Amino acid sequence: MTKMRTVDAAVAILEKEGATEAFGLPGAAINPFYSAMRAHGGIRHTLARHVEGASHMADGFSRAKDGNIGICIGTSGPAGTDMITGLYAAWADSIPMLCITGQAPVAKLHKEDFQAVDIESIAKPVTKMAMTILEPGQVPGAFQKAFQLMRSGRPGPVLLDLPIDVQLAEIEFDIDTYEPLPVEKPKASRKQLEKALDMLTAAKHPLIVAGGGIINAGASAQLVELAETLNIPVIPTLMGWGTIPDDHQLMAGMVGLQTSHRYGNENYLQSDFVIGIGNRWANRHTGGLETYTAGRTFVHIDIEPTQIGRVFSPDFGIASDAGAALEGLVELARERQAAGSLPDYSGWAAECQERKATLHRKTHFENIPIKPQRVYEEMNKSFGRDTTYVSTIGLSQIAGAQMLHVFGPRKWINAGQAGPLGWTAPAALGVVRGKPDETVVALSGDYDFQFMIEELAVGAQFNLPYIHVVVNNSYLGLIRQSQRGFNMEQNVSLAFENINSPETNGYGVDHVKVAEGLGCKAVRVENPNDLGAAFDKAKALAGEFKVPVVVEVILEKITNISMGVEINAVNEFEELAETSADAPTAILAMQA
Repeated sequence: MTKMRTVDAAVAILEKEGATEAFGLPGAAINPFYSAMRAHGGIRHTLARHVEGASHMADGFSRAKDGNIGICIGTSGPAGTDMITGLYAAWADSIPMLCITGQAPVAKLHKEDFQAVDIESIAKPVTKMAMTILEPGQVPGAFQKAFQLMRSGRPGPVLLDLPIDVQLAEIEFDIDTYEPLPVEKPKASRKQLEKALDMLTAAKHPLIVAGGGIINAGASAQLVELAETLNIPVIPTLMGWGTIPDDHQLMAGMVGLQTSHRYGNENYLQSDFVIGIGNRWANRHTGGLETYTAGRTFVHIDIEPTQIGRVFSPDFGIASDAGAALEGLVELARERQAAGSLPDYSGWAAECQERKATLHRKTHFENIPIKPQRVYEEMNKSFGRDTTYVSTIGLSQIAGAQMLHVFGPRKWINAGQAGPLGWTAPAALGVVRGKPDETVVALSGDYDFQFMIEELAVGAQFNLPYIHVVVNNSYLGLIRQSQRGFNMEQNVSLAFENINSPETNGYGVDHVKVAEGLGCKAVRVENPNDLGAAFDKAKALAGEFKVPVVVEVILEKITNISMGVEINAVNEFEELAETSADAPTAILAMQA
């Protein structure tokens, strides 16, 4: 056996578990861990400007590719408390992420020592495990358990808190004999899947609702194979967007109150059976449950048994990893196809495609200031199938989900449930770390962008190029729209006369100057006909300078984006598309 510091053992474990990408901010209480990373040399560390930003970077890295686990590092307080929003965002969307904090000495934990805080208790509600490790000998086992928990069942984040004396203590440890613990995932039985398929094939208008669990399981190809074998349409959730390409003939659109397609809601309302796989029936997807469930039979497959029945009781529930369930369903469907016992759903699939070619929102506006719909139209033209989009919350995200196109898993990366303002920029940097040779495009409103704008300097310092489209209306747009019901518009405008930047014309913060001051490149667009050229310039600048490039688009100040309180009653505030010229980048050309 070899005697070593606990932190040296922990860093060796990180390498053996395949988690070698860290983001953080050093401090006195975590310096021993940093010294271990330096001595080891195999953990790449990206220095953040804010520890919340570091947590979102780790989150973005975890979401970028199958199997990734990002690491966030800092002191227990205040760095650990800064991490809480990042832990919540990861926990809410079932993302594995490891936070490591440096704590005051064990003997000082009850003495109100400087920057000592009970981070274990604070983090427990938004983690799968939060543990202050009080005994040096527990360090290897705690890390071993952390990786097992992050990967088992419904994935999620873990926080390990290391008192500084525990970090410095020496233990006997042999990394050559260390083995990761087995990952535990439930698997549907053949009998369960036969019943689910029997229920599906008894229906006239069945649908698959494809959730983010399919992406977590790396099972998008199996989902497409199942849909094609059965010839039934697929409704991806916001977290499952990309499980089936938008231009696939069985992609029937997204459903919901906000991030939805007109044709998606209409296709769903015509269904009589729904099998949800790896989804959680989020309220922005379902709207009112009476409308959502009326006249339909439901099967729900989820990796977490307590998720089944949490929102409403399905007619049949199966606790299973999405990948295992899809593999079994494909096998059964192939057997029945060979036996000629599958119903013919070609007419139903064609009906859904007809709505997809008919029910469009208008995107082609020539207005100045620019209408947001035109921005997404031009993004569709400028960015290819392999683009990965990153966004979090606000009218920008909602409109983007209504009008952008996504063509594969992990190409729409979104903090879906927590939706924290400021998440987008640092998460995009983490995504670039995870996809270093791919095109990454972030999408923010002006307030989301300003929340953690300092993290742009991280992208400049470490040469992490991506394009950040900032749609600027100098408003808290989503809040302003929601305040309409209260007949007020209180404390939501961000506009002011910036005496140092009169060129902003009263739109307040000069994002171009701020971005350039942080080491990045930036372009401002005020005419919709200049958008395409601006995106081309941004791509060229990102390629040349290897830094984030901001494209600020000056929008009309008052915008209402389509949304409602029921999926059958979404308010369309703008005129709808009547010809293909009104929606030139729609997946299917407009049919009159």
